[in-house]
Amino acid sequence: MNDPLPGHDVFLLPAVTTRHDDSLVSVPLKRTVHLDIILPTGYQSLDSKPAQQRLPVLYLNDGQDLPRLHMTRLLDSLYQQQAIQPFVLIAIHAGDRIQEYGTAAQADYMKRGSKANLYADFVLTELLPYVKKHYPVSQKPDDSVFAGFSLGGLSAFDLVFHHPDRFSKVGVFSGSFWWRSKKFDSAYQEDRDRIMHNLIRQGTYKPNLTFWLQTGTDDETSDRNNNGVIDSIDDTLDIINELEAKGYDRNTDIRYVEVEGGQHNQETWSQIMPDFLRWAFGY
Repeated sequence: MNDPLPGHDVFLLPAVTTRHDDSLVSVPLKRTVHLDIILPTGYQSLDSKPAQQRLPVLYLNDGQDLPRLHMTRLLDSLYQQQAIQPFVLIAIHAGDRIQEYGTAAQADYMKRGSKANLYADFVLTELLPYVKKHYPVSQKPDDSVFAGFSLGGLSAFDLVFHHPDRFSKVGVFSGSFWWRSKKFDSAYQEDRDRIMHNLIRQGTYKPNLTFWLQTGTDDETSDRNNNGVIDSIDDTLDIINELEAKGYDRNTDIRYVEVEGGQHNQETWSQIMPDFLRWAFGY
């Protein structure tokens, strides 16, 4: 019997199965991309299923962190509680994450994220077709979710915001929304150089998109404008403001979760993961 997580119900039988897939070799990334696939009970077969039997799908950056997130136990518990509908989890192991994660249109001022455009190319032209061929996932954008943590969360947000024809929901845990085109220091303090905020301003409203954004009050200690609010919270709240200015409704299109005492680590993200999964896949 699996040990339950604190605060979760005891359960007897596992509700999910994990498969390791090392068959996807990416041309733009020039590497094998390792995947962990978590399937709900009854969907262990890799054979294609009729459209009516295909499931929603969650693509997750930093898939190598599933053990630290206690993801299988979380899913077992949520399924036993009947808190979420069945879905397929595609956990994408990171490669050169400092270069592959970021915003596809622009690297930051230190040239970090220089391969983010290649990662987007991989996701759109290789990963999605591969997953839809080999796993029982829906073809519909409304059934497709992308999520990530820290820099992987910025990557997920960028992918979803710019490709509403492929995805409809995004989850960002402690997102790196500080990503800047110019260095921030005491002599130069311009928030308008934050890249993702600018990309939202330059973008257009897409009515099918919804956003789940999380921060922790102990994500960091930096407070560049000395307003008593740490930068990660300020940057995320400013993302919400930009989304609102673009036409998204704070009450219906955006869920913001601030974890008191939450830190920039997998333990906090695991703690709040059920909230995200209920939001993305709840009945």
